[in-house]
Amino acid sequence: MNKKNIGILIVLFMFVCGSAYGQGAKSLVINEILTSNTEGYQDDYGKHNAWIEIFNNSFATVDIRSCYLTNDKRVLNPNLSVEERVSMMYPIPKGDVLTKIAPRQHLLFWADDLPQRGTFHLSFTLDPTQENWIALYDANGTTLLDQITVPPLTPNASYALKEDGKRFPFNSKKIAEVPMSQLTTMWEVKDGSNGKYVTPSTNNVTLDKNEKVDKFRRLDSSGIGMSIIAMGVVFSGLILLYISFRIVGGLGLMLAKRNAMKARGITDKKEAKEKAIGTESGEVFAAIAMALHECQDRVHDIEDTILTINKVKRNYSPWSSKIYTLRQDPKR
Repeated sequence: MNKKNIGILIVLFMFVCGSAYGQGAKSLVINEILTSNTEGYQDDYGKHNAWIEIFNNSFATVDIRSCYLTNDKRVLNPNLSVEERVSMMYPIPKGDVLTKIAPRQHLLFWADDLPQRGTFHLSFTLDPTQENWIALYDANGTTLLDQITVPPLTPNASYALKEDGKRFPFNSKKIAEVPMSQLTTMWEVKDGSNGKYVTPSTNNVTLDKNEKVDKFRRLDSSGIGMSIIAMGVVFSGLILLYISFRIVGGLGLMLAKRNAMKARGITDKKEAKEKAIGTESGEVFAAIAMALHECQDRVHDIEDTILTINKVKRNYSPWSSKIYTLRQDPKR
């Protein structure tokens, strides 16, 4: 294959990748919005906040990273530069695997104006008492992927598509020119009446209850079962640690004895046991460690290459006897 053909293949590969990315981003739509959250669904900090749900309309996984969400209508001004427009929007961070939306699945963002709390916490809030305009922009900060104007909503009611991802097919380049009456024909208010239930995504902690926890609380109302399980886990862990330390210690002693026998040229285990090979007392190791320490600090002796360890046999002397240093009470 010559260089010309290789160049053509590279160009085609880049074109296909770019097209795939663009098509993937274009498949993202705003699916459901809740502007007043007073009970039920909570974020990963246990707080009730407004949220915006994004839906992946395609049959391939799409990463929403680097896209933008905003509620500032000033970004529609065509005279704005990319930098000016981006400064008015929330950039969805890179590096979070949870920003990948599986085929025909959802992703939830919390409108709490606390972006420091994580990837899914937006830099703006929503006002339930008035209309809220919300837009989703592509990673280039220029292409408007989707927009919707949410009417004033009652607490815990959402504004959602009647069917997930199914909405008016518009040209994204002219989306700002499409009348809102056309864009909102497939939307409805969900307040729990007539089967119109609020259905947020669960990519964050959004469930207001846990069936397993509720069942355990019902079956063990006094907490005795929980106490037994907790104590069992703790003691089981301690037993496993004890067994592990015993095994590791035994292996260490076995290796020490084997190395000591090898150093002395002894192969018979019985002979090694008689000579107490590898069973030196702790005092010996302490003396060796102290001698090495003194040698490194150059306070051991004048020879810098000789290490001397002497066993000194202490003789009894009344000057060092402890019984003569004890004080006695004077006789009265």
